Amino acid sequence: MKCSQKTCLKANGLLFCLGLLLHCGEAKVNTKVQAGPLYRVVGSELSISCNVSGFKGENITKEIEFRVKKPAKAMEINIISTGDPDFSYSVYKSRVSSDEITLKHENPNSVFFKIQRLDKGDEGEYDCSVVNHESAYDGTYSVKTTVKVIDNSLSVSSPASHPTLSYNEGDALTLTCQASSNTIQHTHLSFAWYLHKDGEDRKPIISLGRDFTLSPGSGFEGRYQAGHIRLDKMGEATYKLNMAQLELSDQGRIYCQAQEWIQDPDQSWYSIAEKAAKETTLNVKAREVLPDTSSLAVSISAQVVTLQEGQELSLSCNVDTKNLKERFFSVAWLRGNVELVRIGPTGIQSVGPQYSGRVKEGELRASRIGDRDYRLILQPVRTEDQGQYICRAWLQDRGPDGAFTQGAPQDSSFQEISILTTESGLSVEMKNTVGVNEGYGLMLTCKVHGVKGQLSVTWQRKSTSTSAAIFTKVISLSQEGVVEKAEEFMSRKVKATRPAAGTFILELDEVRPSDAGVYECAVSEWESNSKTNSQSQMATVTVAPSESFVKVSLISRNNNVTVGENVELMCRVKGPPVPITLTWSLQRDASTLDNILTLYYDGAISWSGDQSRYQLKVENQKNGVFHYLLINGVSQSEVGIYQCRVSVFLDNVYKKLPLSNPVAISVLNPTSKLDLRPTPALTRNINTDIKIKCSVNSKPSAPTHYAVTWLLQQQAESTMIMKSDRDALVTFGPNVQPSQRISMKRTQGPSFELNIRQARISDNGSYVCEVVEWLQDPHGEWYQLSPVSKTTELTVIEPANDLHLEKKEQRLTAREGDEVELKCNIISGAFGPSFFYKVTWLYTGHVSSVRSPLVELDHTGLLSYPGNQELRGLQGRLHFSRPTQSSFYLGIKRAHEEDKGTYQCQVEQYQLDQEGHWQQKASDSAGPISLTVNVTEINLSVVEEEQDLNLTRSQNFTIPCHITKQSSNESEFQVTWFWQKESQTEQRPIFTIYRNATLQDRLGKGDKLRFGHPLPKQFSLTVSKTSPEDSGLYFCEVEEWLLSLSLGWRKVAVEKSGHLTVHFYDEGLFKAISEPECKSDIWMGMLIVTVICSMLVIVLLVLKMSRSKVSGGNKSSENMWAEQYPLNTKPIADD
Repeated sequence: MKCSQKTCLKANGLLFCLGLLLHCGEAKVNTKVQAGPLYRVVGSELSISCNVSGFKGENITKEIEFRVKKPAKAMEINIISTGDPDFSYSVYKSRVSSDEITLKHENPNSVFFKIQRLDKGDEGEYDCSVVNHESAYDGTYSVKTTVKVIDNSLSVSSPASHPTLSYNEGDALTLTCQASSNTIQHTHLSFAWYLHKDGEDRKPIISLGRDFTLSPGSGFEGRYQAGHIRLDKMGEATYKLNMAQLELSDQGRIYCQAQEWIQDPDQSWYSIAEKAAKETTLNVKAREVLPDTSSLAVSISAQVVTLQEGQELSLSCNVDTKNLKERFFSVAWLRGNVELVRIGPTGIQSVGPQYSGRVKEGELRASRIGDRDYRLILQPVRTEDQGQYICRAWLQDRGPDGAFTQGAPQDSSFQEISILTTESGLSVEMKNTVGVNEGYGLMLTCKVHGVKGQLSVTWQRKSTSTSAAIFTKVISLSQEGVVEKAEEFMSRKVKATRPAAGTFILELDEVRPSDAGVYECAVSEWESNSKTNSQSQMATVTVAPSESFVKVSLISRNNNVTVGENVELMCRVKGPPVPITLTWSLQRDASTLDNILTLYYDGAISWSGDQSRYQLKVENQKNGVFHYLLINGVSQSEVGIYQCRVSVFLDNVYKKLPLSNPVAISVLNPTSKLDLRPTPALTRNINTDIKIKCSVNSKPSAPTHYAVTWLLQQQAESTMIMKSDRDALVTFGPNVQPSQRISMKRTQGPSFELNIRQARISDNGSYVCEVVEWLQDPHGEWYQLSPVSKTTELTVIEPANDLHLEKKEQRLTAREGDEVELKCNIISGAFGPSFFYKVTWLYTGHVSSVRSPLVELDHTGLLSYPGNQELRGLQGRLHFSRPTQSSFYLGIKRAHEEDKGTYQCQVEQYQLDQEGHWQQKASDSAGPISLTVNVTEINLSVVEEEQDLNLTRSQNFTIPCHITKQSSNESEFQVTWFWQKESQTEQRPIFTIYRNATLQDRLGKGDKLRFGHPLPKQFSLTVSKTSPEDSGLYFCEVEEWLLSLSLGWRKVAVEKSGHLTVHFYDEGLFKAISEPECKSDIWMGMLIVTVICSMLVIVLLVLKMSRSKVSGGNKSSENMWAEQYPLNTKPIADD
């Protein structure tokens, strides 16, 4: 938008002006789209935002279109438009019609593009374009982002053995869940346990965020802070939920869920995958509150204080209190500082961690046997069970809300228990240390000696990662041969067998690193369903992680190849035959990591990008499994760092192994064989047009495009002038102002021309023609070869100047009405297209000494007429021409008499300087041209014969006036007769016939005068009634008049006839001379008769000639007036 200061001055008020100026500085049109690459998984939703700004109509809803360019495809495919319902191509039309793909406006300038479920084929480069309905283009109307569609490798599973679990209120619940992903991009996992009740929305129990933040769900905060709810991550993929005391509100369906997150280029986190494990139904039974009337007087007693190993230990605890029925309390048994078991105020039991296994084995039982009495039974006892036992009780006050408040503990006295070892030959033998690889099977053998009765075995395990770890049951084999798995191993492949009487074997398949620890083989001897003796032996098991024995290496026979060649990469996986998933990846730059393909553990192959470029082969050899990746016809798009990534898939968990070594593949372009032929060195005058040519002299072996760049090197600095890309799109250099003075074009050959119009001194230098040859790789993509350049030296000079015009003075005479041409010629000086001339014609009138500019041709080609009212008529009839480079002509159409005067040509020479400013180089003036314009050529002639005439009184005489020649056929005549007395010098006019046929008696003697005009050129004046007073000298004066183009009727010539001298005689002399006069009269009469006859003959001849011309029919009739009165008729001499 253009704004001027004048606009601002017209505004009312400073605020309005300021707002207007701010509006003038608005930005150009700018289109923004969510930055890529965006990694999304198959089946998930894709959402891309696109915003537009900078349009004049901000509140007008913009028409926005989305297109996609698929990998290895050249054309863009129309997907959807907000303005055109028929915009979609057929491949997307059904998905758009079913609203699987939508494009909706959030506001007039913002849209959201969504695909509900991504397909693998939706990967590509997406283009968001805004349709411009304004008159001009200014800004960015189209922007692109890349979408990568990857596989959903998120795995979530829960090893719960039963879909339904039943617990009592107050019991402890432990659930485990495994979550992992094989995505090669950098992702984070978030994890949560959910409780879903019928008719209600699910609610989280506890969750672990993607930033490893642990958060309790709504309603579970208090229990979390009290330590009754805990989420532990064990290993890389195992998440354990611990709920110490179940409540009735915990009843429902419990399941785990994991989400995989990736960080987009705009630094925001996006959930690309979400999976949940199967639900486990949890039933919680309410505990009935038992009445208790005991007091806090606590005592302990034992039936037998010295026992043999294997016998039953019974400890009784008695609690007494006042108001027994109104009180609640808890009771616990302790050996030393270790709590065995506790009975809560509602009768719920909780077992110490060291004795939980013996409770499950049925070796430890606690119960309330009376109002005040509690009993603990431990059978069979072991030697480690001896020591001091106490009974501890707490008063529990129940509040209005049903919650209990625990009081101070009250302990009983000590009860010493001794355990004696029975004489038995039972012994257990097991290997102390066992090592196994992850994924392999673990086998532990337990040898038993000295067996007397039936035997049972319990295999237990404890972790070595913490010192406070306790043994937990893995599996047991009873004396009846019944196998019982621990809850934690219900989903695992674990077996307890007895292949021989004294041999017990534990087998655990697909060992994990978390299975490492101390394993105990506990063998019990039974007699009559009573355990008589127990012996155990321990072995330390170490699990070597898969990365320690599965080795991945990547090799290539040729890392540096030429476009079009094949590349073979070999990824060797050395290790045991464990289920692995192998992924080939390519990293083109530091921020982009792309999948090529993934070979899953079950044999499935998932391709990404262009499958046609790659081939896969797998070979099993002695030294490992070789995975071959063959790249057919490499191009620059295959350049990058290749790696193969292996992950082990065990127990529905992906464990990523260290990456292989990276292998960089570099693709070299073929050597260019381009040969150029440049223009030789040039030397040209300033302001001339220059053409520099660069021609391809070699023949390409394949379809070729060329990109050309013109560089100017001056004083060791190189400046790009302009360039043309392979699609012939021309752009100027960053320091070159686009103009029509410098241009380039491409001609056949091909040849490349750089054209410089009106060259300047600053254009001197070395012009480099740099040509880049573009070829197509096997996939149709264009790539460039190394540039080839040639140089042309250009020297621009300023020629010497010696401007001279023709100085010779000219004289021209013309008739009025003719066309006149005045010439001005340069006889020496610099010529060429770099020189421009300013020509001025000056005029000096014949009655003036002032020189005035008449017409001016500027050096820029502008023709002007300087204002001069007196010359306006002449200027309107001027015609300026330049027939040659050195000639300047001025033509005058229909010349007027007043055009006469002096004309002069003045020439100034101009050139453009380096800054493009006009500079005057020289000036000169031509010689003057004197122009005379006559109305016509003066050619008036009157008979000038001198005559003497002697008369007597009353004798008439005639004064003839015959015109023999006239200047023009258009002439008009004015004739005046003059009389001069003999003794006087004054010539007095007698009579005048004007050109308009008006007669004037000049002396008032009209009665004596008679005018005659027998022929057009013959005039006569006869004087009658003469007297001696009329004697004297008579003659006529003829004035010739013509109609002038500018001045009207004007006198052009004056001529006088010859003199007629008239004398008068006295009366006495008349008779003396009468006889001779009579004779003279006779001769005069005969002459008149002769003349009349001659004229009759002439008339007859004329008539005859006229008839003959009419009868001939080939000639037009002549003007009879001209023949009757010929122009050259002479008067009779005797007159």
